[in-house]
Amino acid sequence: MAALVLPAVCTVCLGLWVADDPPVVTLRSDDTVITQSCRIEIPPNLMLLDSNRDGVVHVAAADIVIEFERGAQLRGAERDAPPDTYEGFGIRVVGQRNVTVRGGRISGFRAGLWATDCPGLTLENIDASDGRRAHLDSDAEIEAEGDWLSPHHNDDHEWLRNYGSSIYVERSDRIVVRNCRVWHSQNALCLDRVNEARVYDNDFSFNSGWGIALWRSCRNVITRNALDFCIRGYSHGVYNRGQDAAGLLMFEQDSDNVIAENSVTHGGDGLFGWAGEEAMRRTATHFGFWILDFGLSRAMRCGADRNLLIRNDFSYAAAHGIELTFSFDNQFLANRIVGNAICGIWAGYSQGTLIRGNEIADNGAAGYGLERGGVNIDSSRQNRIIGNKFSRNACGVHLWWQAKPNPGFADWIAASLPDWEGNVLAGNEFRGDELAFHFRGPGKVVLGTNAVRDVRREMEAAPETRLVRDDRLAGESVELPSFPVFGQTHPVGARPELAGREHIIMTEWGPWDHATPLVWPLESTGGRQTLSLRQFGNRPSCTVEGVADWKLAGAGPEYTLTLAADKSGVHPYRVAVESGEFQREVRGALLVAEWQASCFRFAGDPVEEPDRWAAAGGPDTRTIRVSRLDDPDVLDELKALPQPAGASADSAKQSWGLSARTDVPLKRGVWQIVVVAAGGVRVSVAGEKVIDAWERPGPARRLTGRYEAGDGTVALVVEQFAARRPTPVSLRILPGK
Repeated sequence: MAALVLPAVCTVCLGLWVADDPPVVTLRSDDTVITQSCRIEIPPNLMLLDSNRDGVVHVAAADIVIEFERGAQLRGAERDAPPDTYEGFGIRVVGQRNVTVRGGRISGFRAGLWATDCPGLTLENIDASDGRRAHLDSDAEIEAEGDWLSPHHNDDHEWLRNYGSSIYVERSDRIVVRNCRVWHSQNALCLDRVNEARVYDNDFSFNSGWGIALWRSCRNVITRNALDFCIRGYSHGVYNRGQDAAGLLMFEQDSDNVIAENSVTHGGDGLFGWAGEEAMRRTATHFGFWILDFGLSRAMRCGADRNLLIRNDFSYAAAHGIELTFSFDNQFLANRIVGNAICGIWAGYSQGTLIRGNEIADNGAAGYGLERGGVNIDSSRQNRIIGNKFSRNACGVHLWWQAKPNPGFADWIAASLPDWEGNVLAGNEFRGDELAFHFRGPGKVVLGTNAVRDVRREMEAAPETRLVRDDRLAGESVELPSFPVFGQTHPVGARPELAGREHIIMTEWGPWDHATPLVWPLESTGGRQTLSLRQFGNRPSCTVEGVADWKLAGAGPEYTLTLAADKSGVHPYRVAVESGEFQREVRGALLVAEWQASCFRFAGDPVEEPDRWAAAGGPDTRTIRVSRLDDPDVLDELKALPQPAGASADSAKQSWGLSARTDVPLKRGVWQIVVVAAGGVRVSVAGEKVIDAWERPGPARRLTGRYEAGDGTVALVVEQFAARRPTPVSLRILPGK
């Protein structure tokens, strides 16, 4: 990032002013320096490029108030510029105490406001929506691994440099951020080494990264903020990875913070916290052993420690409601933790965690393996799970301990976890859970009195787990500690119509806000494509090119646009949707074909024996005709195949095979062949191999090939193998670029 340079031109030096009649400055050019309190007006539709990337507005005085006139907008990019091209900074403040920035709209920048070494900074009533954000390659069918975030390093401004942030504040204590709004950005507010801040009454929702992100920031009070729909890596019913997006991120030794009465729903995680790289190294190397006496044991602890999470809503996350790991003495009290896809709370390798008085329900419907349900904790100690209400979770409480820990954590575990003692479960209520308790490994759990009703199974415990029952432990009544709360809003429960993960709809630039118009592809069935048009006040105008058979149905605010073709071949289309200022274009193609799909099982290794695999089949081969390869009938046929003769029960020694062929007319030109599949796959057109990924099975991925056609009919052949279980494959043909 460019260092701040205060130019000699465009400097605004204003005399003393009466507080109720501040002078007005008309902002017209880059590198404007403000040295006195003032009001700022900006001509309508003005775009101010930060040409040298050091800030359009430079605040160069302490103890001043800068207020934007009503309707003033500081815009750093053209209206139609892609959001991943936004650069520069709207307002830059360096080394100034007690500055207040109030009002205005700041958009189109890498950071709308970037403040460094500014104790006492106050930011209020700012709308910094539409900040820099990445284009997301994940779509409804498949997750793109390149969309994952990496919050693990930020001592060299990695968050700002790699991702951007609508508001970024560093090395500034006792700041206030209130009544601000950031939608449609990647990261809303990043606090880097900020202590004793008050952050409240903000709406940092519908972003594709982090709502509020803390780095080495302690003793802050974060209350009554809406941090909903900070999400990526999600397609309902298809994948739910979250990709390290979160409503609230706490990385690298963020301790003694109060997080209260916030709505943190529909995130990648609700809260994602971790001790940090340095914390892991310091704890593991501090004297090399655990000191129990002389008060030194607490000094050795460094992580995201002693944080109070109270009366928040951490629901409907793609992954975890709360993930806070490798940390000490955190308290999760009276929170709502409902409907998270993997688990409500994941607190691996932490200790001294108090989980008390929470509502923990309906978690784990899309868990990964044994990590699922209400509370999941790996290799930890001194945890107290007391007085919570569990209901309808895939598993209520799952605790496990690894005799052979992950090698990457071994030093930390040796230094920080002298035993598996002190885990207590008492006074909890379990109702309708699939499994109430699951214990694995050589740990110790003390079970007090817990109410278990209407669960499918009460307990699954490994022989090496030490269970101690003590009916004297019934769980104390839940009396919440006093805690500071700032703000007048009440965001918890304020969006009831959006309850549930099914309302997470991802676009190429982030989550849909359920307020602005949306054109969203629904089912595609060979020669038919359906688009959902939502939140249109008036009937939209639709222009369709390339497909004659189309129909717009419905009434405001929701419509359905259906495209259809019945003639064999590939039918490219372009759809333009307009309504007022809204304009959206969608391109694609309909593939009308009849596939002959042969399904079989193979005993052997398709990678090492490709010729034998190609000749496989036999009497158990099932051949069906379908209009598309991802027809459910194909998967049903694969699943119904018997195990091949001579095959081992070890699924790694056998595979499911698919060989499908169709003849399709192609017009002269360049075409993209796009296939989405797991396992090994190869595609040929007219005998020319255009996709060759014949390799051992991995996750589903999108593969693209190129074919230059002359006019005529070509043979299209798709081959796929999957080892562990049969998986669907889909294929599209699109006009080439």
